[in-house]
Amino acid sequence: LDRTGLKPDDFTRDDPAAPAIIVPLALLDEALSARTSGQRIGIDVPNTAVPYDLPTQGGIDLIAVAFPKFGDGRGFSIGHALREQGYKGTLRVSGALLPDQFAFALQCGFDEVEIDADRLVRQPIEQWLAALGDVTR
Repeated sequence: LDRTGLKPDDFTRDDPAAPAIIVPLALLDEALSARTSGQRIGIDVPNTAVPYDLPTQGGIDLIAVAFPKFGDGRGFSIGHALREQGYKGTLRVSGALLPDQFAFALQCGFDEVEIDADRLVRQPIEQWLAALGDVTR
């Protein structure tokens, strides 16, 4: 989900040979070494990570920051810090986020939210997009 609505997700965590993969931060070096031509690499980052210790260069196309609970805002700070460091790739919220937090996530530098079909039943896309208009700067 991004600011325009649902979008296809090319990244997978299941197939290391796929054209776009997400790996745990601890496996990044291995994934970069095994990268096939044109393969895009993303990393899963816990919300306890120190953003200034995270790799922001070197072919990392996506950073998925974990949001394990709705009330835990550390991921917002990580996203903001990564953008301040100059990270230009895709920043993704992964985990628990409420539609009301969507606009703030975008303001912190995130590009998209990873959202599964079960959550879309409870919180339809219209609710997420409507929440963008409820927040003003």
